[in-house]
Amino acid sequence: MTDARALFVPNGLEGERVDAAIARLFGLSRTKAADLAAAGDVSVNHRVAGKSDRVSSGDLLEVLIPRAGASAGLTVIAEPVPGMTIIHDDADIVVVDKPVGVAAHPSVGWTGPDVVSGLAAAGYRISTSGASERQGIVSRLDVGTSGLMVVAKSEIAYTRLKQAFRSRTVDKTYHALVQGLPDPVVGTVDAPIGRHPGHDYKFAVMDSGKAAVTHYEVIEAFRSASLVEVHLETGRTHQIRVHFAALHHPCCGDLTYGADPRLAARLGLDRQWLHAVGLGFEHPGSGKWVRFTSEYPTDLQAALDRIAA
Repeated sequence: MTDARALFVPNGLEGERVDAAIARLFGLSRTKAADLAAAGDVSVNHRVAGKSDRVSSGDLLEVLIPRAGASAGLTVIAEPVPGMTIIHDDADIVVVDKPVGVAAHPSVGWTGPDVVSGLAAAGYRISTSGASERQGIVSRLDVGTSGLMVVAKSEIAYTRLKQAFRSRTVDKTYHALVQGLPDPVVGTVDAPIGRHPGHDYKFAVMDSGKAAVTHYEVIEAFRSASLVEVHLETGRTHQIRVHFAALHHPCCGDLTYGADPRLAARLGLDRQWLHAVGLGFEHPGSGKWVRFTSEYPTDLQAALDRIAA
């Protein structure tokens, strides 16, 4: 089954190739976007388009995307993930620093690299709990978000970490560069999040959604953006992106949730400026509190340098 998705091309993507525009607007990998175009599943202004065709501002870009349904039958294929760093490894857990463009695990419709397959290629044996393609995964990061993830290696670690995330005892810290200056500069967003009624691939603040709580504090304010530290109580899909978009301060570069494409272009951003910088939790083996940190990747640091100049 497929989902039909459509968006108008913003000014900032004027002249882009079709596959690049799809990747930016719909959060897909460039390879997947090219595959969809090759299959005839992409149209511009109601005409089938090839991957190398160019789009113009205001064009209607329509894509048929395979629906992520039941994942039975998915298998993990060991495949190295360039740029993925092992931060910590012991008998119970492995903590990775996930690059942008990498999924947490294999899924229907995703053809790019993923953490589980990368660990398998590196020779790591992880917990067999959970669905076969999600072995050891206790929490996830979006493909377009970089930073820290913990993966369970033992069965007891999987059980205890899943419970820790459910009971909200894990300290998840993110840094985000958001447009404008949030007011107040220290605050909490307590607003339920559900699937967007008009776009299956997006989420939105809505009364019928699940509880979502985001705490933030502005670290540094610049002329057109602010660097904020974010702590999550809950872990809803796209939570930080949705909450800041609802505040009218979307993450810089996040065109899916209303970011200014001109600012994204000026900062050289091809994705949302969002990074999981810190992860703290009670070690499932020793019971001791452990904490891990991650530096900004090159693209986010370069954007930050540009906004601060």
